Order: sequence, then structure tokens, then C-alpha cells
Amino acid sequence: MRDVRVRFAPSPTGALHIGGVRTALYNYLLARKHKGTMILRIEDTDQNRYVPGAEEFIIQSLEWAGIQIDEGVGKGGPHAPYRQSERKAIYKQYAQKLADEGNAYYAFDTEHELDAMRDRLKAQGDSNQQYSSGTRLQMKNSLTLSAEETTNKLQAGDQYVIRLKVPANEEIKLTDLIRGEVVVNSTQIDDKVLMKSDGMPTYHLANVVDDYLMKISHVIRGEEWLPSAPLHVLLYKFLGWQNEMPEFAHLPLLLKPDGNGKLSKRDADKMGFPIFPLNWIDPTTNELAIGYREAGYLPEALINFLAFLGWNPGTEKEIFSMQELIDEFTIERIGKAGAKFDIQKAQWYNQYYLRSKSDAELAEYLIASLANENISCSIEKAKKISFCLRERITFPKELREQSNFFFFAPTQFDEQVIQKKWNADLAKVLGAYRDEVKATRTISAQSAKTILDNTATHLGMKSGQVLQVLRMILTGQGSGPDLMMSIEILGSDEVAKRIEYAITIIKT
Repeated sequence: MRDVRVRFAPSPTGALHIGGVRTALYNYLLARKHKGTMILRIEDTDQNRYVPGAEEFIIQSLEWAGIQIDEGVGKGGPHAPYRQSERKAIYKQYAQKLADEGNAYYAFDTEHELDAMRDRLKAQGDSNQQYSSGTRLQMKNSLTLSAEETTNKLQAGDQYVIRLKVPANEEIKLTDLIRGEVVVNSTQIDDKVLMKSDGMPTYHLANVVDDYLMKISHVIRGEEWLPSAPLHVLLYKFLGWQNEMPEFAHLPLLLKPDGNGKLSKRDADKMGFPIFPLNWIDPTTNELAIGYREAGYLPEALINFLAFLGWNPGTEKEIFSMQELIDEFTIERIGKAGAKFDIQKAQWYNQYYLRSKSDAELAEYLIASLANENISCSIEKAKKISFCLRERITFPKELREQSNFFFFAPTQFDEQVIQKKWNADLAKVLGAYRDEVKATRTISAQSAKTILDNTATHLGMKSGQVLQVLRMILTGQGSGPDLMMSIEILGSDEVAKRIEYAITIIKT
């Protein structure tokens, strides 16, 4: 097997879509499994669609996700530069070679002439309205102009593009590692532009030239590029590189949660989940799109979730570390069918990974959130709160949201509960419990329960008759984490103070 060299080659035309992260992940897993190289190449040949900040966003997103780049933009390497806009001279050389050898040609058609050609074909009922072997001899190009006319136009500085000369009625074959053998007749392929009038290459030429020069062994990319693959096969053939052509694997689409259609930002916005790995502010509209990181997803959870959107290990196991994914990953286990984007599954993964963290790790999240509000909390208290809440959270921010009563005493109580449950006997038990707790310098969850059981029994009640009201006056909530553990965290003085306040307020 040749050295495994893969590339993730996004265009900086906006924020990196979560589907792009999955593509990068599969490339990374293959590279790491075979001790290969992961390359980041920025395909910025379409300068009209270039978005400031997009390249930095791509790099930061991959870093956060734990997808490490070995070579490329931000890293350097033996095949620099890795931005296609900085490689124009290289592409021009190969476009010229194709033209000189008769596999490409100069086309001087204006936009008006191209529109007229399409209108003519449409009027004739031709559904294939493209510049191809069937139409090129009716257009203004070096195939229909004399050599002298062509030279004169080039020397005069007339605008032109270089188009690939696709052979007529020829079967083009390739083997896709996911989809098997793909056969396309050349009549379905138009004479794609390889070099634009501004001297920039199109994706087709630049990506083939770069993949060859950078010794790429596998091209793992989205299904939307499958129709272009036969064209790329032709380029490898015309450039004499067919024996060094990479292996292709075209990934299945990410679908909406209901499976009906490709997942888009609009769909994600409508259903209330992120589509980008990090927060993104659109430089044109200034609109903020919340990212997975800021929404509280852990990178290891998101990676585990994304890995299963199209791939499976062939077992029932669902929890995989990055290293385990590397060990198990094979392209052959990627399916052809589109993968439903089940956000509930992503939340399940996040919940699992969050709950797997130690109390000390969870405490760091809580302390950081409290610090933003200038609330101080000892590490020991934060660890106890984290232990108390760990089974109730899906996102780190919920530690702060659900722990509010540990820092602020409730001032209002549920009137329905008061009317239904409050009576003189209950107030008597609560008063006695307050006194017993206050007399206990250090209270634990176990001692809090023992005192409540004994106090209630002594006054002719069961502790179960007291619990709902006790929880309400201590936490302000009808449900929540273990009450006795909460009492331990609050401490005897705070518990006594809150009971005293409730008895006074409810009496009045």
C-alpha cells in the first residue's frame, strides 16, 4: 500500500459546515490508522465568494475538534504554498500543457454568445444545454478558429478561458471505495472550464494538479463531487498521471432528522440546533450563529456522533474515543445511504461524555460560570454540587442553571403546595427540624435524613409527609437533586435560616 496522504480541502466561502467536519474526521481517521499524513489545503480559487475570517474559522474548528493537521495551511510543509490562490503559476503551466497537446482549447465566447447557445438548444428541445463535444464546433474557440486567428486573439489580449476537450461518446470508469464501479459516458460531461479569464484555475484543474503534486493517496469528499469524478479521471489520463491517481471515496449526504432532503443551515435554525462547530458572525449581515462549542457540546462527544453519521464499526458498541475510532475505522464500513442528523443522539453522546467526567472536572465548569457572575465558590463545594447534579445534566451550562438555589435562597413559594400541604403539625416538625439542624455543627446527607426521620416520628408524622414542603422552602423547586445531599452542601446554618424564613413568611 502506498503511503497514506489525505487532504481536507475546504473553500473559505463562509463558516465550516458540520458536514465538513465529518469529512475532515474521516480523512483524519484514515491517515492516523495507517500512520499517514493529514493535509489542510485551502481551495480559494473562487475569489468572488471569498469570505474574510473563514480560513481562520476552519483552522480553529479543526483544532477544537481534535483533528490534527500534519502539513498545510498554518503548518507548512514540503509542498507549500497550500493556498490555491498562491499557486496560479503552477496551474497555468498544466493548463498550457493540456492545450498544447490537444486535450484542452482556448474559448473566446462572450456571455452573450454563451446565453445564445443555451437558448438555441432549449428551443430545439435539448435538455442538455452545455458547452460540449456536440456544441463546441459551433462556438468561438481555437477548434473553430484558425491557428493564426487564435494567436492574434491571444496576443491582442482578448478574454479567454481554457476548456477541457472531452472526448465524444467514450465510457469513463472509476472505482469508488464506497459505491463500487462508476461508469459515465462522456456525452454527459461538458467541456469544463479549467482556467478562468482572470487567470485563476477552476476547482477541477487545481484539485487534480494539487492532489498529484502533493502525492495524495485517497480523496475522501462529499457525494456532491461524485458527478465531477469522471472529469477528474480524464484529467489524470490527459496529464499522464493515471497510474498515480488517488483512490476515491464519496461520502453519503447528511440528511434532515426526518430523512427528507439534505441538511441545511435553515433546517438546523428551524429545529434549534447548530450547524457550525463554533460561533460564527456573518460578516455581511452581522448575524450570530451559535456553534456546537458554545452550545455546550464537548468535542469528544461531537466527534463520536459525527463518526457514526455514515460509518459503523459492525458491532453494537457506540462509545469510541478518538483513538478507538482510529483503530476501528475502515472506508469499507461507510454506507452509501444518506445519514439522518439525529440531534437527540448528539445530546445523548454529550450527556454520556459529560457524566463521565470527574467531579473536579465538572466543578471547573461550574466555577468558571460563577466567576462570570462574580460569585465565589470553593472547589470542594463545587465538587459536591457537581456530584449532586451530574446525573441531571446534558450540557455544562446546566450545572450553573440547576445550582442556583445553592447560592441564593428562595423568596417565594408555590401557593398551591402551601395550601395543600401546610398545617400546624407540619410547621411544628419543620421548626423542630430547624432547631436540631442548627445544633448540628457539621451536617451530612446521612445525618440530615436521620434527624428528619427522628424528628417527624417523635412528633407523630412520617418524614415523607414533610419532604415536598421541605424541598420547596430550601430550594424553591418542586423537584431536583437528592434533598439530603443538598442539605449537606447548604450547611446547617443556611438550612436553619431558610426554614426560619419560610415559617415566618407563611405564617404571615
